[in-house]
Amino acid sequence: MDQGAPKPRRVEPERSVESLSGVGPRIAERLASLGIETVRDLVEHIPRAYLDWDEAASFADLAVGQEATVRCKLARIRVRPTRRRNLKVVEGVVVDAAGVEEKVVWFNQAHLAKLAPGTELLLHGTRDLNGFKVTRHELGGVGVHTLGLVPEYPATEALPSYRIRSLVEAALPLARRLPDPLPAELRAREGLPLRADAIAAAHRPESIEDAEAARARLGLEELLLLQLGFVRRREALAQEARATALGEPGELLDRYRTALPFTLTPEQEEAIAQIDSDLSGERPMQRLLQGDVGSGKTVVALYALLRAVEHGRQGALMAPTETLAEQHFLTVEPICAELGVRVSLQTGSVKHDLEGAEILVGTHALIQEGVALDDLAVAVIDEQHRFGVEQRRALAEGRSAHVLHMTATPIPRTLAQTVYGDLDVTEIARPPRGRQPVITSWVSHERSAEAYTRLCRHLDDGRQAYVVCPLVSESETIEARAAEQEADRLRRAELRGYRVGSLHGRLRSAERRALMDEFKRGDLDVLVATTVIEVGVDVPNATIMIVQEADRFGLAQLHQLRGRVGRGAEQSYCLLVSRPKEELTEEAQRRLQALVDTNDGFALAEVDLELRGEGQLLGTRQSGLGDLKFVRLARDRQLIVKARELAERLLDEDEEVLDPLVREAERIENHRGFA
Repeated sequence: MDQGAPKPRRVEPERSVESLSGVGPRIAERLASLGIETVRDLVEHIPRAYLDWDEAASFADLAVGQEATVRCKLARIRVRPTRRRNLKVVEGVVVDAAGVEEKVVWFNQAHLAKLAPGTELLLHGTRDLNGFKVTRHELGGVGVHTLGLVPEYPATEALPSYRIRSLVEAALPLARRLPDPLPAELRAREGLPLRADAIAAAHRPESIEDAEAARARLGLEELLLLQLGFVRRREALAQEARATALGEPGELLDRYRTALPFTLTPEQEEAIAQIDSDLSGERPMQRLLQGDVGSGKTVVALYALLRAVEHGRQGALMAPTETLAEQHFLTVEPICAELGVRVSLQTGSVKHDLEGAEILVGTHALIQEGVALDDLAVAVIDEQHRFGVEQRRALAEGRSAHVLHMTATPIPRTLAQTVYGDLDVTEIARPPRGRQPVITSWVSHERSAEAYTRLCRHLDDGRQAYVVCPLVSESETIEARAAEQEADRLRRAELRGYRVGSLHGRLRSAERRALMDEFKRGDLDVLVATTVIEVGVDVPNATIMIVQEADRFGLAQLHQLRGRVGRGAEQSYCLLVSRPKEELTEEAQRRLQALVDTNDGFALAEVDLELRGEGQLLGTRQSGLGDLKFVRLARDRQLIVKARELAERLLDEDEEVLDPLVREAERIENHRGFA
């Protein structure tokens, strides 16, 4: 061997994909658009489906129109001239293993004319009366693209599946160099194959069952590492951070219950009992309160805030928008005034005097400079998925406060264990008694006049209504203009003679509050609004809503909007106006039909998960969970539960067993920027 010759480059799985032969900057850029930056990312980019292509023994076995792959040898080949400049037809004659000759045709692949007679081919295509039309071919006997279960990958137009298939085939041997974080004892106990074997089986399975078993093994590992990270963070918080133990509820909370104009529901009482249990100790509460629209989460949240006040400490409620913060303030301030508790509002445009404030309500302005929260004992973060990770953390950071996260966008409990695995989860699944489910109808544009006739009947009976303007994505300014124009049009047309107001995000804070006060007092009959009314608006006398161009809204958003009616004892209605059904996509039809079929937010969350996939659904938490590689949350419920159980059990294992798992969990968290 020539001692001076350069050694072959050793490619490591954690290196850039550009370390692979044939991958230059352009291909690397296209791979990056799919989230593939390293060789490891490439081999972990598993197929989304498989084409099941059998091998035909002979061309003689094929019927006209039948699709198949045939193993054969080239006899002769040529480019056939055509009159069309952009069309090149390559004709060949091949001989299969049974000795049957067949005419074969390729389109626009003139380079194949250079193939030598005797070349072994795998041809995939369709038999017709004039021969065999080739759609895919491979040289030699290995059928990566043409034979058996052919993997189809998540791809792009610039980087199609067949190109990814070739790259994966080149990188797959490197999967053997990836560490397997699962301890041998755990693999043996659970009957799990090696990680490298599972990756190989996912890309090149013998059967669909093998492919699914490989994906499930990789998915269990992914969920286990995720859950292990959650559990370790919870344990670390319990050991390192100390919050003020608030003991048992006292006289202030007794007065709060008495001041409420209703009796708490059993679900609210159960949520309060869980919160009381958290607040009684020094371990900082980290609880998610998720409930359907109108289920009474704010009543429970105020209870938690008052627990801080009765111990001489501060409570803070942070909302993602000024409109929602103002609505919370208008809801809690009157009852707190009755209890002698001072509440202050802090938003970008409203800054109350903080002197003596016991409860602070606001937007992210609460965590900006100048707001003293040194005495904070309980923090409530509403619609917490709409805050960034750093914003959520900053409210309690350095203060060891008890934190209650709230969301009105519920997801099923098994999924919550993945999305919010570092939080205890409390559900308020049912609205207070006495409220009737909102009746939802789907109305085409042609019948929208009937919708407004129904709305006017409600107004004539002394009720109030909402009209939600179409979703305009260009800018808040354009949305505001559209809302104003629609309000003017309705005043002149369908709602002539009624008092119509227009609410949108471009109004100043004082204008929004004045408008909402008018509506609450009954001085306005109809509120024409953008999606600023999606959360936080509570007017029991509003009994009907029309959502214009409802097919342009997401399912969760429509359910939130619908939640603005049905908040009193009267029967309420939501009319979804859209284009004719035949003009809508299948997904839009399913969204609207789901709204008609059920008022259950948890059931709708299941439909939303099926329609949108976990990538978009989980991406709302801004924590990297949307990039789960191997797990399909809609169907992997059992894996989620199993991973949680294994994670809790593994914490009792020796450090030697835990170390590889911990290292891999930390690598994943760092890679995803999880916090």
